[in-house]
Amino acid sequence: MSLAGKKHHYAFFDESSKKVIRRAALKAIAIPGYQVPFPSREMPIARGWGTGGLQLTLSLIGKGDTLKVIDQGADDSVNAVNIKKLITQTTTDIEVTTHTKKATLIQSRHRIPEIELEEEQIMILQVPIPEPLRSIEPSEGKTKILHSEQEYSGAFLSLFEEIVKTGDMTTGADHPVMVQNRYVMAPSPIPRYDNNRLHESKNLFLFGAGREKKIYAVPPYTKVESLGFEDVPFKAEEFKDKTCRLCGAQNVFMDELVDTETNQTYYQCNDTSYCQERQDSSKEVLLG
Repeated sequence: MSLAGKKHHYAFFDESSKKVIRRAALKAIAIPGYQVPFPSREMPIARGWGTGGLQLTLSLIGKGDTLKVIDQGADDSVNAVNIKKLITQTTTDIEVTTHTKKATLIQSRHRIPEIELEEEQIMILQVPIPEPLRSIEPSEGKTKILHSEQEYSGAFLSLFEEIVKTGDMTTGADHPVMVQNRYVMAPSPIPRYDNNRLHESKNLFLFGAGREKKIYAVPPYTKVESLGFEDVPFKAEEFKDKTCRLCGAQNVFMDELVDTETNQTYYQCNDTSYCQERQDSSKEVLLG
């Protein structure tokens, strides 16, 4: 992935490529939840490893921006580190941070940061499968017709079948949502816990699928509802009785881990920077 010592465009892409991606992003913002095709570029990482999100980030980032990249809730995962390395090698005058509040652009796979984002921040999510109806209808042309006719009975039927088999909806992540009462959208593989945080959020969410060549968006203050039924409503994961072993946080999304020595189960914040900031804050209080 190293581009050190090689001549390249600012933020990797030539200006024409950036314009094409920005134009698709603007259309996506104008039609919340609608999947906008775009000419996905070849990247120095394999498709399926975040190229859609990376293309959005590189087309939007500018001098003075502060970038945060997370993967599975962690800033220091291999995928997050390599994406940051590529961006900083091709982009000058930007800062990289792990602090969510300081970031102007946040690229992520699988998680939305634990703290509420603000209006001036843009959240970019990497998406493997953007089509929420793909498991119901394999034909791309037919899914377009279903979206145009707002024919989403198949999506509801799929959830109903889960309830019949198990007594509840079993989607662990990527639970489909209805955006602004119009389009059913795949919220990327974020956990159900994060679905509610898309609703009426202050910030802009952009979703990029490089392999599938799709961009879509949830603009600020947009209505986003997870699909469910009156008698079996959507439920997010709950961690009410769980406490983070490191920082003592409660009511946040946690990882369940097992101590290999004692064989006991314990919990830690999934958002590692949130957890670290809480620990640092506690130390500052103790030191006076």
